[in-house]
Amino acid sequence: MTNLSSRLSPQTLSEALEAARARLDALADSLPADGWVGPYAPTLNPPLWEYGHIVWFQEHWCLRRKPGRAPDESPLVAPLKDSRMDWADWRYNSSRIPHTARWQVPLPSPAETRDWGREVLEAVKARLARAGDDSELRYFCELSLHHESMHIEAWWMMWQSRGLRPPVQPALPRLVDARPLRFDADRVVLGSPQDAGFVFDNEKWAHPVEVGAFEIDARPVTNAEFARFVSEGGTPPAHWRAAGAGWELRRFDRWIALPPEEPVMHVSRAQAEAYALAAGRRLPVAAEWLAASARESFVLGRCWEWTADAFAPYPGFSADPYADYSLPWFDGRHAEVRGAGSWVTDPHLARPSFRNFYTPERSDPFIGFRTARGL
Repeated sequence: MTNLSSRLSPQTLSEALEAARARLDALADSLPADGWVGPYAPTLNPPLWEYGHIVWFQEHWCLRRKPGRAPDESPLVAPLKDSRMDWADWRYNSSRIPHTARWQVPLPSPAETRDWGREVLEAVKARLARAGDDSELRYFCELSLHHESMHIEAWWMMWQSRGLRPPVQPALPRLVDARPLRFDADRVVLGSPQDAGFVFDNEKWAHPVEVGAFEIDARPVTNAEFARFVSEGGTPPAHWRAAGAGWELRRFDRWIALPPEEPVMHVSRAQAEAYALAAGRRLPVAAEWLAASARESFVLGRCWEWTADAFAPYPGFSADPYADYSLPWFDGRHAEVRGAGSWVTDPHLARPSFRNFYTPERSDPFIGFRTARGL
């Protein structure tokens, strides 16, 4: 196993894992009593299953993997210790249990699931304290941290989709007018260098690509700008409704007047492309977005942003031990997403080099866009 590393110390990892669980539990505490399963939706998971899946993943990669390798050197088939929860591998392995079955499988109660989660987390922290110089252990602990953080963001998306009251409300930036940014043709480095510390397999490895001269918006498109597009025949984003001569949007459980200077969010890629086309522009490719993000005047909107690229492997791609993180989604149906994170993305993941991906029809993420054009 090579190029699996973490720059986080055992103490920092323990504190970050504890903080992630506190964020998860704050959302769990805000669930209504009948909200632990909820109605079926193809882009959601039942919260009771998802909490257990988070715990299972942490236990699987940080506690149950035994030292040594199978004859083919694959850690995926190395022997595992038993789980602390009965039938855990059957219930919670997302690579095995069909999506619809997650609403049907018998699950432990919320209290039992959370108790299991606390037991596993304490065992992970104790193992880090004993063997924190084990670089492989620290890698899998950081993998578990990011996995939990991503599911926490998925929970925030579910809270918005289902109109639930969250523990806190977002504070989004006001985006003021800014001149588009212009760039000459250049060579851009995509991917992460091999000494970057923890990175996901779809970021491996750094390689140059040629980019022609282009212009790109200095900031994401705002609600006010998209509302003008809607008034000319465009389709409104999810969670908007007409209110008199203007618009309201639903933010979790409340309808509020449309904040004109906030980034527009909850748009599909088709809606973003339609807006750009009407403006005589297009969506940026990932290399353009990344090149522009290095300029000081490039403004992030605390939202994800659609790009024009399909989510695809970099040259020489090889899956990391958690092979299902990227490999199944290089299917031609997923679009690459940039943005250095949304307002609910964990800071450890909020970096321009991080590659996110969604299918283009989705509008449930906290996702917007900016436009570009070639020069």
